[in-house]
Amino acid sequence: MKNTSPMPVTIDPVSLEVVRNALTAIAEEMSMVVMRAARSPLLREAGDHSSALTDSQGYLVAQGADVPVHLGVLSFTVREFLARVGADRLAPGDVWIVNLPEVGGNHLPDVKLIRPVYRDGILYAFAVSLAHWADVGGAMPGSYFAGARDAWAEGLRMPPTRLVAGDVMDDEKLALILANVRGPAERKGDILAQIAATTVAARRLDELAQRHSTNWLTAAFEAIHDRAERQMKDAISAIPNGVYSGEDWMDDDGHGGAPVPIRVTVTINEDTASFDFSDSADAVPGPINTTRFIAGAAAFYVMKALYGPDIQPSGGCYRPLQVITRPGSIADAPDDKPVVGGNHETCQRLADAIFHALTPVAAAQLSAGGPTTAGLVIFGTRTDQGIATFYEVHPGGEGARIDRDGMASTRVHLANVMNTPAEVIETEYPITVEYQKIRRGSGGAGHHRGGDGIIRAYRMRGVETTVTTMFERAVVPPYGLQGGEAGALFEARIEHADGTVQPLRGKQNVQIGKDDLVVVTSCGGGGYGLPVD
Repeated sequence: MKNTSPMPVTIDPVSLEVVRNALTAIAEEMSMVVMRAARSPLLREAGDHSSALTDSQGYLVAQGADVPVHLGVLSFTVREFLARVGADRLAPGDVWIVNLPEVGGNHLPDVKLIRPVYRDGILYAFAVSLAHWADVGGAMPGSYFAGARDAWAEGLRMPPTRLVAGDVMDDEKLALILANVRGPAERKGDILAQIAATTVAARRLDELAQRHSTNWLTAAFEAIHDRAERQMKDAISAIPNGVYSGEDWMDDDGHGGAPVPIRVTVTINEDTASFDFSDSADAVPGPINTTRFIAGAAAFYVMKALYGPDIQPSGGCYRPLQVITRPGSIADAPDDKPVVGGNHETCQRLADAIFHALTPVAAAQLSAGGPTTAGLVIFGTRTDQGIATFYEVHPGGEGARIDRDGMASTRVHLANVMNTPAEVIETEYPITVEYQKIRRGSGGAGHHRGGDGIIRAYRMRGVETTVTTMFERAVVPPYGLQGGEAGALFEARIEHADGTVQPLRGKQNVQIGKDDLVVVTSCGGGGYGLPVD
């Protein structure tokens, strides 16, 4: 019988580097397509989206320069998707939609569109576009409900669903989705932008496959994994063997209770590293629980940021890493628990706990505590077109380092979303940005001082507006390092038109009126080293 299996392929180092950069360029182009084509300011201005390519098994091979927490999660999404759908149900021209956190995800607003990529009938890759939708339904505009006690209060839950077949949209499924979200015209525009991004990726991958063959490209994927695995093992080998423990604290349980511990034990053994979050608190009532995929993203982020900044993010990077979570804990919550804030709040605390653990062997490489919170405020306003949702993040002061002060007004760790320009806000929404300025003196003292936060104020021009807050570092401040002092706490308040002032908690939904002013005062960064030095 004739042997029809593909001939073994050897990828030389130069060709591997060329294809590695080509794949990264494809992912970058996907993100540019979304920013140019999306309708919501959250995507086209703030850039709250990410793009990735995987091999046929769902292992990451390339990503854009996007949002680290998204990209860490996308390392798992397609594998979890395939575990539920199966490759035999897929076909050329498909695009599937999913947002369930338990399917390799994080929270409901981060919607993934997945396109299988074929050549000559062979599935050899996937293109994935993740976009944070400004609304996915639920109890409150923006789909952040501070009072949530279950997952269904947070919005429309979409299991893996074929939205496009043979490159033709399924209008009935699209109508079902749009009937359950606020701003349906904007959501439709964002969906089409995501589909377009995956279409461009499939076209670019096909160009690569035409040039080199599918067999060669598949071999290149495996070579990328193998090289990244070697690089990650080399990075881990530079860390002294040992067991290191660290902890940090969430401000509360999501409903105003006591601070909640996040704990990790990091074990370095030659060229492998494990991260055990089992001692973290149980899942909490409020919406700051998270998934085991977020825990994996946090561990990978720390290792790459500290020890392997030049490593190509890929499935191979994860091979030397083991991430352990305890089912039922805040880091591996049951599927019915609310998780919307855990995506960008708890993920940061998971990373901070690892940084604390590694301080004995990496203090010279670390920053003090910074604005490890999205600083999120959401405005829901009624317009002639219905309810418009404005989702805004707020930067804070970077933690100081061993050799310099922290920067003012920046994002750190797993965040990488831009703010929305005042001109866009005032054009798109009945809101005026009254002022924005640096919060002088908010950085913690130290041999090097923490960076300063910002103050931004929004005047309501509409008669009916909901305000949602979802931020941390309002109770537990950004920490100092090596004797440096903590940064100032995150704060927010409403200055009502009648002259009364109402402080806002870190997780809250309130109704406000015309001419009320919402003032957001972000946290400062921690200092590094004793101030007397």
